[in-house]
Amino acid sequence: MTVAAAVPSTRAAEAAAPEAARRPGGRLLALDGLRFLAVLLVVVYHYVAFGSDWGRPRAELFPVLYRPAAYGWMGVQLFFLISGFVICLSCWGRSLADFLSSRVVRLFPAYWFAVLLTTAVLAAVPGGSRPRATRDVLTNLTMMEYPFGAPYVDGVYWSLWVEGRFYLIFAVVVALGLTYRRVLAFCLLWCAAGVLAMAAPGEQLLQVLAMPEYCWFFIGGLAFYLIRRFGPDLLLWLLVGFTFLAGCRAVLPTYRFVAAQAGYPVPEWGVVAVLAVFYLLMAGVALDRFRGVQWRWLATAGAVTYPLYLLHEYIGWEVIDTLGNRVDPWLLVGTLLVVMTAASWLVHRFVERPATRWLKPRLAASFAKVRGVPLPVPRPSVPCPSVPCPSVPCPSVPCPSGQGPSGQGPSVHGPSTDGPSARRPAAEEPAGVPGEEREPEPAGARAPTAARGVGDGR
Repeated sequence: MTVAAAVPSTRAAEAAAPEAARRPGGRLLALDGLRFLAVLLVVVYHYVAFGSDWGRPRAELFPVLYRPAAYGWMGVQLFFLISGFVICLSCWGRSLADFLSSRVVRLFPAYWFAVLLTTAVLAAVPGGSRPRATRDVLTNLTMMEYPFGAPYVDGVYWSLWVEGRFYLIFAVVVALGLTYRRVLAFCLLWCAAGVLAMAAPGEQLLQVLAMPEYCWFFIGGLAFYLIRRFGPDLLLWLLVGFTFLAGCRAVLPTYRFVAAQAGYPVPEWGVVAVLAVFYLLMAGVALDRFRGVQWRWLATAGAVTYPLYLLHEYIGWEVIDTLGNRVDPWLLVGTLLVVMTAASWLVHRFVERPATRWLKPRLAASFAKVRGVPLPVPRPSVPCPSVPCPSVPCPSVPCPSGQGPSGQGPSVHGPSTDGPSARRPAAEEPAGVPGEEREPEPAGARAPTAARGVGDGR
């Protein structure tokens, strides 16, 4: 057997995608659970280990929780791993316009609301943090406050600039069309750029584009998705292993900052251990080891993660600064978690979902205009005056009887775009961003498809 015959082509590999990647419309609830775990780690970190002023040593207030909470900032690295996986999952087979629309709908409505609500709370609560100046709040609404040099309305917004740069550079691959070869080549090139950026810290443009502190986790997420979709192989596992090792090194500056701020020993080996757990969990998703996880409440948990991430830090700190000396710390932290999660669900239900319904068709129309594609004009649905049809053909819809004029043969009007099949509603998306964690549909009928991390203080 020749090497050419033994090694399948890229096209053959795409056609041989594993069964787990062929299930149409299946939502990966395990990803929702991991995303909720990530946001809980960040929230507990901000409430227990960093930033919140309890007036007493944290080891005294939280004798069990204070030490593991010091690693909660690493929930952001888990977010980045999930983001690389999900972007590939949700954009496979879709256009650049779909990709850009989904990012706008996903990121901005809840973010705009969080910027305004956090500003209002900081202005209303006496003492504590002061709200940002109006010009800075307006700049924050663009999500470009970092490049414009404006202070963050809330310290957690720093990660959105990192995510935005990932979307910007990955959009090039989406525009070309996602394939195994292109995504793998993108991962390898980005790895090379990350290594060069770490070796040349003075090259600002390279630092901005390569993101050597965080790129490894996005690349790892992309590699895990390729494993899930096309099956594991040595090259992909080597790529995953390299991103893990590079990521352990890349997070050291953030770890040192956290260790200096904690006021108690935070062992460095814990960083490696936590990252190893994250990678093992993502490997479980890639290898479909969590297929038995079918708890529907995880879809709701996944839906509240983004609003909870945006709202929890400065608003929670204001509550702790006000009540920390008067309420039991465990009760206060537990109540804050419940209240902030409930508030995040309300944001998802009454801000994100209505905004999605309003934005999606308008963005689709805008991108159609850019492409010069005329939008389809729906024909009026005029009911047939009688059955069987009269000798005059019906103006727009097939006859209910399926017969042509005077009942002779099939209708000459052809299939209608306004008939029952066209009006059949699509399966309702679960809570969360539409299509965000859903497996891609098959390409054809029955055919397989193929630190900062810690807030910026106050």
